[in-house]
Amino acid sequence: MTETSTEQDARWKSVAARDAAADGNFVYAVKTTGVYCRPSCPSRTAKPRNVCFYDTPAEAEAAGFRPCQRCNPNGRSLAEANTALVAEACRLIEASEDIPKLDELAARIGMSPYYFHRQFKAITGLTPKQWAAAHRGRRVRVELTDQTASVTGAIHGAGFNSNSRFYEQSTRLLGMTPTAYKNGGKDAEIRFAVAQSSLGAILVAQSAKGICAITLGDDPDDLVRDLQDRFPKANLIGGDAGFENLVARVVGFVEAPQIGLDLPLDIRGTAFQERVWQALRRIPPGQTASYAEIARRIGEPKAVRAVAQACGANKIAVAIPCHRVVRTDGALSGYRWGVERKKALLEKEAQP
Repeated sequence: MTETSTEQDARWKSVAARDAAADGNFVYAVKTTGVYCRPSCPSRTAKPRNVCFYDTPAEAEAAGFRPCQRCNPNGRSLAEANTALVAEACRLIEASEDIPKLDELAARIGMSPYYFHRQFKAITGLTPKQWAAAHRGRRVRVELTDQTASVTGAIHGAGFNSNSRFYEQSTRLLGMTPTAYKNGGKDAEIRFAVAQSSLGAILVAQSAKGICAITLGDDPDDLVRDLQDRFPKANLIGGDAGFENLVARVVGFVEAPQIGLDLPLDIRGTAFQERVWQALRRIPPGQTASYAEIARRIGEPKAVRAVAQACGANKIAVAIPCHRVVRTDGALSGYRWGVERKKALLEKEAQP
């Protein structure tokens, strides 16, 4: 146990900010009330001179303090309980043939529809409907890569009860028709262009749905070959003047991140990857977050390695800013386009 009334103590800063990310690291006790709390406790903030810190609830209780009934510091917090319920809802969605209705899902886990929808979005970064669509999209992509299966078989294998319902969503899910996807992008049109930036060559590609690739490298030809490998049978079309303007916007954002970049994206990943990528897009320019922080933000505190893998799977550089994720100690870690580029991007974003 460490007693302190110093407002500069990092733990006190967590208490003052009601930082849920600090829960589990320590508890604080209030001498005037005899109660101890978790850092995120919503109760009225005590005066610093009346506060002392303990590493565990057991230490606080041994010192004579009792647990707060509001934040339940020696059990599951409300946030932890909600996370567990949302995880259960995710499993229900993934096990359902049809996308469950919001009211039905909320009733099965014991929440009101409004509260359930709000908690689900806060914890996963997606609405229940978006989660279901991402899961179904992953399933249909897996089914379509099975060369022994027909397109119709893949559609039904992914849980769609009718072809017409799937085809209404196919462009959003795949960026092209399912037949084109199964055939390696055959007959699908993907516009692309390569430009130069201070980080080297940069390729921007766009499907019917939106930007599907922003890649960085030293050799422009390597970037084009990588795009060809992803869609070996697609019609790759060099960008016209209008597309060149879009590429110029991307290059401008690389050089001056403060101008922002708001483009429609063709994001294709698993439900988990999309949750991570959504969390990355909420990191403001000039700021960073650790892999552990991202894992906590999406409600999966133990999935640090999976978060790192999702960052590595990102194929849309800068627009999905995986370069803003660092190690817990602040050190730069791997970046699929090179750590030096990651360092350069962060330095540009740190400039006023």
